[in-house]
Amino acid sequence: MSTKQIHVFISHAWAYSGHYDTLSDWIFEQSWSVGQASLNFQNFSVPKHSPIHNANNDRQLKDALYNQIARSHVIVIPMGMYANYSKWIKKELDGASEYSKPILAVNPWAQEKSSSVVGKAAHKKVGWNSKSVVNGIWKLYQ
Repeated sequence: MSTKQIHVFISHAWAYSGHYDTLSDWIFEQSWSVGQASLNFQNFSVPKHSPIHNANNDRQLKDALYNQIARSHVIVIPMGMYANYSKWIKKELDGASEYSKPILAVNPWAQEKSSSVVGKAAHKKVGWNSKSVVNGIWKLYQ
């Protein structure tokens, strides 16, 4: 059995970290495999407790985020409505585009209203389910 190491960046608005926490648990805290491949997901996100938040200005924070995005294979973004209003999620979408990183949009709890900004940028959309999320990451990674 081979092991595939996949670097994942989960975008989130820090004021809405519940979505991040759930996605992080699903992706990084469980064992996953596809066929004969064992999937080893590495967290390249910037959670609320990250020292990146000590950046002296917006430029330093943007550079730190882009550095994480550049080293990631797949960008996962919850499609909560807050994403339409988050300047940092928009910057992360720009970073994903700049570095040609595929975006997986996740619709939390099948919300009827979701972020059009994230939906339009997504390469793939999935529902709020651990298997759907992991399968979506795998398909975008291949």
